[in-house]
Amino acid sequence: MNAPGWIITIIISLITCVVLELNKNTLAGWLLFAAALAAMAVAGRRYMISWSPWKKGLGIAAFPAVCVCIVLVTWPPVRRVPAADTANPERTQVYSTAYGDVRGVVLDSGVELFAGIPYAAPPVGELRWKKPQDPQPWTDILECDTFAPMSMQVQNQPVYSSLAQIIGYHDYTISLKDNYRAAYSEDSLYLNIWKPAGHVEKAPVAVYIHGGSLKTGQPWYQDYSGEGYAKDGVICVNMGYRLGVFGFLAVEEMMEEEGTAGNFGLLDQIKALEWVRQNIENFGGDPDNVTLIGESAGAVCVDALCVSPLSAGLFRRAIMESSTISSIEPPHSYRLFDEALSSGADLMARYNCASLEELRQIPAEKLVGEQETQHHVTIDGYVLPDTPYNLRKQGVHNEEALVHGYNAEESGPFILFSHADLKDYEQRVRGWAGEYADEILALYDPKTDEEADRCWAKIYGAIFFNYPHYCLNRLEQENGVPSWEYLFTKDNGRLGSWHSGEMVYTFGMIPDNSKLYTEEDRKLSDTMHTYFVDFVKNGDPNSGTLSDFDQSPDSTNIMEFGTNTGMILEPDLALYEILDRKYGW
Repeated sequence: MNAPGWIITIIISLITCVVLELNKNTLAGWLLFAAALAAMAVAGRRYMISWSPWKKGLGIAAFPAVCVCIVLVTWPPVRRVPAADTANPERTQVYSTAYGDVRGVVLDSGVELFAGIPYAAPPVGELRWKKPQDPQPWTDILECDTFAPMSMQVQNQPVYSSLAQIIGYHDYTISLKDNYRAAYSEDSLYLNIWKPAGHVEKAPVAVYIHGGSLKTGQPWYQDYSGEGYAKDGVICVNMGYRLGVFGFLAVEEMMEEEGTAGNFGLLDQIKALEWVRQNIENFGGDPDNVTLIGESAGAVCVDALCVSPLSAGLFRRAIMESSTISSIEPPHSYRLFDEALSSGADLMARYNCASLEELRQIPAEKLVGEQETQHHVTIDGYVLPDTPYNLRKQGVHNEEALVHGYNAEESGPFILFSHADLKDYEQRVRGWAGEYADEILALYDPKTDEEADRCWAKIYGAIFFNYPHYCLNRLEQENGVPSWEYLFTKDNGRLGSWHSGEMVYTFGMIPDNSKLYTEEDRKLSDTMHTYFVDFVKNGDPNSGTLSDFDQSPDSTNIMEFGTNTGMILEPDLALYEILDRKYGW
């Protein structure tokens, strides 16, 4: 084989190696590829030398075809995510629940993890779009050593997920332990418990609701693993809940069947809180000392549960990171009942379904694509009797105290492919702000394309994330609820202060071997995590070894967590004053 043939073979080999790794193909794929490459090398040196040009070309062309076949036949299988990294982890003692006994695994840190405990019956078949039911009791010990499947959601090919990890998170690890695709299913109503090592009694409890725009996400992601809380004496619980069309569809017939529609995902979370109330004492937790935590869409859910009569008494405190729906016109993840019913009727028409029973016959894999039309908390009159803003104005709230805040660059992932420049900046602002555009343009007056992009990112982040927290903080002050607000500004080699970048800090889960974080990051994580743990334990972030996280009665001051940590003036007050007038605050 001549030099061009070898060059082509090498290029194809490199591409195949990249695809096999990023696509998480099985070990068999690597072995088959090694065999194919060896065969190609032998053929090139022994046989192809004497072949005619067209035969050589045919031989070279066969190699990529073989590589494609190898990728396809060794496609990564679907499996449940293991709870521990080691093959045979140490087992915990047996713990009892109201439905049966469970046994978990002991992590390297000594923390005990119980993964995949059912808190409700599988919401499948006739239970699709029904209120969550009690799980079926079991008699044998349930081995809780793998996480349950994530809730139904649109699945990207593994190679896309790997590229997102590299491009978005700047973080990727080559490993043979992850050559599979994580399982997903309608049957996803399970919770996970991270418990401090050994015997504990009356431990405070943190219950975390994951984000993902109410259409994606899973409860095992390492950034918000409960291990960090458990190492500091807090029992941490999280759960899967119905997403997208399965959790937030609303049609009239649901009202006849269930008396509610559009909030089945919220009802799942309430069911999980009821499970915690009933069972957490058996694991050493205090059912009267529960803090509800959420980030992004998870914080939207926490805000909804803070004003829902159905969750009253199931938790005492709340933490909301990077989202709330307590402003007058919430900017995302929210809709009024008429909007929800109209969207549901459109969906029924698209699938030619005359009844909910007919819709239940459609496979979940076909319906899952409707996640873009059905991922909103609904003001249904049952879970939410009124808008969170109106309820809070009426003095309704379930939380005794609140920590909440947002990140400096919340807009980062949302405008990644729609950057502004001087040509379209003014049009963007006017298209959103209307009669208030001139004031905002005077406030943010860029002179270059780079400045225009930064100004639009700031305005976008303020509209969708920052300003709603400003509204929430004032409502809490009106109701006499202690409220501490923060701004996360720390840059790093990973997400920085983009949306969700703070979680690895607040959960105390920066990996020891990660070079994307500096010693300064680790110190900041210790500070933030300590504030959050102290709040979970005692209802005051200043109740332990740290202090100076002040409340702001007039909502003009905020705690900055970044290279500099301390109280600062809220940086967007001038914009907020305009937004107040726009929305009629």
